[in-house]
Amino acid sequence: MEDYKNLTSNAIGFCLLPSELIQNILLHLTLPEIMAMKLVNRSMACVISDQSFVRECNLRSKSTTWLFVYKKRWLRDAILQGFSDQSTRWFKIAIADLLKSLISPGEDFFFLTASGNIFLFVCNTRQDVIAVNCPLGPRGTSSWRRSGMKLLATGSDHFRFLFAELVDNRPVLYEYSSEIDTWTSTEARENVGIMPRASCDREVDYIYLNVRNGPHESIVMAVESRSKDVPVILRLRFNGGEHGTRQQTVMADRLHVYGDGHMVIVRSNSVGNVKARVRMVNGIEIWGLGPNASHWEYISKLPSDILKKISKPYGVMMGCLEKSGGIIKIVLVSNYGCLWEIIWLSYDIGRDYWTWFPLPDCKMEGLNMAGIGFSRGLTLS
Repeated sequence: MEDYKNLTSNAIGFCLLPSELIQNILLHLTLPEIMAMKLVNRSMACVISDQSFVRECNLRSKSTTWLFVYKKRWLRDAILQGFSDQSTRWFKIAIADLLKSLISPGEDFFFLTASGNIFLFVCNTRQDVIAVNCPLGPRGTSSWRRSGMKLLATGSDHFRFLFAELVDNRPVLYEYSSEIDTWTSTEARENVGIMPRASCDREVDYIYLNVRNGPHESIVMAVESRSKDVPVILRLRFNGGEHGTRQQTVMADRLHVYGDGHMVIVRSNSVGNVKARVRMVNGIEIWGLGPNASHWEYISKLPSDILKKISKPYGVMMGCLEKSGGIIKIVLVSNYGCLWEIIWLSYDIGRDYWTWFPLPDCKMEGLNMAGIGFSRGLTLS
């Protein structure tokens, strides 16, 4: 009871400060913290609802990158958590309650991706795609590869969802527009011109969706983001990288992560008993589209000082990659002895600079990973 009185007293004292000072203090908080402050009392809600504050808050939020993790127990309640590059702790995102009304007994939902305030989930038992509480209908044609799909927020309430899939060995682009509530499909054509590099500034932006990835070649679909032109198929060759033929024969020691016209190679070596299948990361590289988009071209390698900090034994590993604003963001998720490890790295293309974001424990013990992904553009409405 004493703690409650102190909390109430502190909140009242804070509200007595000039509104301009209160707004300046609040702007240094992350969006979930601001939303929590809005519930303190009516005075605080009025300050946060002020349109000038909302505009300034949303302007600052545009440059903030979020990592979202969806974790759950089998056929039980799930939790969506977020961590931003401007924070020091995980936040619980209140979306699970919105999904409860859509989940029937025995159904499982998985987190696909996010963009702005839009969060996309999939129900495998019904083969439905759900944007929070907006069903998009059944989609039974995709295996939901993260590198083969893209969610683009086109406003606070609307979005485009694209994914690429091989249908009868033909690359097809599927697109949903929430504004007109319609799915469309377009068969891609072969690349006969010169495509711009994914890592360079260009007049026309492209969305890159991976269709198929193999040890020696990847099939990537390039979609012009601002036009309705037919998407183009890129066939990117890969020679195995700096270790050449030897590495091509040891696929277990090389993880490829794809996304947005780039590829990350995580190279590892076995440690301890070979039968235990325990590995240790010994190198991480970024590759992009080469000239004429005909092959993968080496870009950069993770510095050794960062590699020493993140390299730990692991049994299995997966990852995802996104590029926005000239920054390549990489997340690697590994499991060893039932313990989860999440690594967040970023690479600034223009500055040729790597950053490692140490993450606090997100309490994964006893839970399953049901989706992970990056997002930008969270806004206060």
